[in-house]
Amino acid sequence: MERKSHTFKGERKSGGGHRPNKYATQRPKQSAMVIGRQPILEALKIGKPIERIYMLRSATGDIIPQIIELAQNNSIPVNYVPVEKLNALTQANHQGCIALTSNVTYLDLQDVISHVIEQGATPLFLILDGITDVRNIGGIARSAVCCGAQAIIIPDKGIAALNEEAMKSSAGALEKIAICRVNSLNKAIDTLHLNGIKVLSSEMEAPAKLYDCNLKEPVAVIMGSEDKGVYPALIKASDELFHIPMAGSFESFNVSVAAGIILYEALKQRTV
Repeated sequence: MERKSHTFKGERKSGGGHRPNKYATQRPKQSAMVIGRQPILEALKIGKPIERIYMLRSATGDIIPQIIELAQNNSIPVNYVPVEKLNALTQANHQGCIALTSNVTYLDLQDVISHVIEQGATPLFLILDGITDVRNIGGIARSAVCCGAQAIIIPDKGIAALNEEAMKSSAGALEKIAICRVNSLNKAIDTLHLNGIKVLSSEMEAPAKLYDCNLKEPVAVIMGSEDKGVYPALIKASDELFHIPMAGSFESFNVSVAAGIILYEALKQRTV
């Protein structure tokens, strides 16, 4: 039987309705843009925070491989799109490349781990796997800050952009917690393990209950997507699986609510 995450159903979906221009509806909210090949290259070289890069599928030229390499080195997603997408974002001469600046500064995972340990704190991290609703991410960040988590780890692809809506949903929490963007969650788990941090995942059929887990020790908890739960390879890499007990037979909690429950249990264990 395929494993399903207990906590990750019910992620909010965007509304329907007729969309005459599917690219125009994707215009980013309150995001500054870097337009053109050379400006983007320079922005990458000086370390300007970049959320993602939209690149024309057929883009060629000497600068393009440099942009791609620097983006990959910094775990910045590169989305290959048709020209209609780029034209919907700007009427300027984009030369087949547009970068969206980030609302947050992404930090190196190992640097964050080292800083937390040097401060004498016990690591409590969240790993977000495939969560695509910005409001859920904002809510998770808010609970994380309230319950004392120090970092949120996200992949460079397959997750909602941390845009203005996410910032608003978090009530500023995304500016108060370390955000680590990685190009592989499996490699991130390896880094956590090397630093003595256990990785936990929620799984409906796991025998252990949430409150049976020792959350006083250094831990990172994986929160999976609404429709697929935690990716099987991440489940396999986890040290422990648990489920959140429920009174009724309703299928599961919303991912943001589940994160709040898990984080509050960690806070309770660490303060009792």
